[in-house]
Order: sequence, then C-alpha cells, then structure tokens
Amino acid sequence: MTTTTRETARTPEEITTLFVQRLNERDADGMAELYAPDAVMAFPPGQTTIGRDAIRAVLEQFAAHVTLPVPQEESLPAIRYGDLALTSTPSKDGTGVRVQVTQRQPDGSWLRIIDRPESSAQPAS
Repeated sequence: MTTTTRETARTPEEITTLFVQRLNERDADGMAELYAPDAVMAFPPGQTTIGRDAIRAVLEQFAAHVTLPVPQEESLPAIRYGDLALTSTPSKDGTGVRVQVTQRQPDGSWLRIIDRPESSAQPAS
C-alpha cells in the first residue's frame, strides 16, 4: 500500500492555499486531510456534512465538477484564541466570504474544524 505524505498547514491561513492547490489536482484525499476527523462543513448548500470521511466524499464530487483551474484566494489575517483561529477569505467567484474555524494540532499543524465555504453577502438593512 502506497502512503502519500502531503504538506501540512503551518498557519491557519495556509490551509486555504493548500486546499486550492489540491482542488486543482482533483485530490479529494488531500483536501480532506486539511479537516479534523470530526470536522463540520456547511456544504453542499443547505446541508451539513460531518466527519472527514463524509467531507472527503462531498469534496470528491465537488472536485469532479468544478471548472479548473480554481484561482487562489488570499485569506484575511486569522483571529487567534489559543489553539483556535477564525479564518476568512473573500471569494473571487462572487459567492461572498468563506469562513472557517481552525485548530492547532499537537504537532503544530492546523486543521479545519468548522467550514462554511459559501456565504453570500447580505445587503445592509
């Protein structure tokens, strides 16, 4: 059995860069590795996907149908609270802002624990 060793995110913001690189390679396993085993993702729209295995399956379907290459999106600076960080990325595709909560792992790497990949901007009232 072949084991692939992939780069880990050394900062919360780096997860976005690694995710897009792996998406452009249609590497669902690699994208899923950026999530904690019990992570929660608000995707597909209107649904919640729980756990790395379920997230991997959703990402595999997404990667199979997305038009490549997907452009890199620059994360805003993370807001940190101990081993937790809130990251956000203004989307280049007009879907709003992507928001994630990440957690530092014992080895110093970071993983997503909560992900809202699509959040349309709401008009001001």
